[in-house]
Amino acid sequence: MRSRDFDLDFRDRARRTSQWGLGLLGVAALLWAWCAVLLLTSYEVDRKPDDKHPAQCESRLLTDRSTANQGVARGSWCQSERDWPEALAVLGLSLPVSIAGVALFTTGVVSRRMSAHSQAMRELDRLAEPADA
Repeated sequence: MRSRDFDLDFRDRARRTSQWGLGLLGVAALLWAWCAVLLLTSYEVDRKPDDKHPAQCESRLLTDRSTANQGVARGSWCQSERDWPEALAVLGLSLPVSIAGVALFTTGVVSRRMSAHSQAMRELDRLAEPADA
């Protein structure tokens, strides 16, 4: 295999690696968005199956009356519908996915740049050889 073919193959693998990294970062962004929806949006809770008038609940973070956080003491139905462990689990799952995405993306981009740098150095050396002779 000639060095040019090897270099092109190396760049192609580096491009695919960085694309995998971008894909994982996209998955992590979706997980962060899901966590934000769980924590920032209001929701409804059925008091019984097929309830025609479900209870209105405030978001977990932006609540004025603490219905979501202190609802058990007041007999509210909102407390058990969106628990903190679910949102934290989604956020915790996004952490290794985002770390792997950043690592793959960075590895791919740096590999491509180093390959381009090596090619430029080879070209400069090739152009300098006839001038020295």
